[in-house]
Amino acid sequence: MKILHIGDIVGAPGRLAFHRIAIPMKKNGEVDAIVVNGENAAAGRGITPAIAEDLLNAGADVITLGDHTWDQKELTPYLDVESRIIRPLNFTSACPGRGWITVETLAGPLTVIQAIGRVFMQPTMDCPFAAMRELFAKDLGFAPNIVVDFHAEATSEKIAMGRFLDGKASSVMGTHTHVQTSDLTLLPGGTAYLTDLGMTGPKDSVLGRDVDAVIRKFFSGMPTKLDVAKDWNALEGAWIETDEKGRAVDARLIREYVEQGPPDFPVPHKQ
Repeated sequence: MKILHIGDIVGAPGRLAFHRIAIPMKKNGEVDAIVVNGENAAAGRGITPAIAEDLLNAGADVITLGDHTWDQKELTPYLDVESRIIRPLNFTSACPGRGWITVETLAGPLTVIQAIGRVFMQPTMDCPFAAMRELFAKDLGFAPNIVVDFHAEATSEKIAMGRFLDGKASSVMGTHTHVQTSDLTLLPGGTAYLTDLGMTGPKDSVLGRDVDAVIRKFFSGMPTKLDVAKDWNALEGAWIETDEKGRAVDARLIREYVEQGPPDFPVPHKQ
């Protein structure tokens, strides 16, 4: 199976990049399945049912969320309607929605799981490692191909999760920081690992937000409206290929610009 795992979509620019870049890759056979983190897809804060339906109808197989899951109130009841949108597994049991799903793709079934980290994050979350251990101990009929989105801040916590799930999942990809890392690797047990997939949205920004507004906020410490930026729009993520047993056999970073990247800046293309 060839899987495209896309880093956090930010606002309308990120959604445009998804449509312009990811969908053609699926149509021309470069990928069999697309997993996308959509927790910033609605103007940078959460996702709405309408935006989720647009991404799913366009070709996303599963949408994962994160710490902005509850930012758009209308999403809460929608999580019990649309199972292809998953929130972190280690949210409390009182939360609506689910933390994993198995879907049919162009190349067969795919299981997608999400967890959220606790280091430098909200401490009220349950332990992600215990949640994963409990999940994998059950006989839930997972597909051979298993993608894990670990939405976390600390690199150490992400690396530890990758090692913990090596040999259990086809891939463990980090999200949340919006900065693509260079440590994509195939671990000894057959799991593709990356600390962070990066961001799908405007790169002339501070994590997708208007540069001047963010700098003003740092200077003043005051509440500031942080609009989504517009320029150098790119899709970032990773392409993963697995064998018949669901083990990762190849992987590469993806960063593709919708039109053009920064001037005089070397743009990595399907590294």
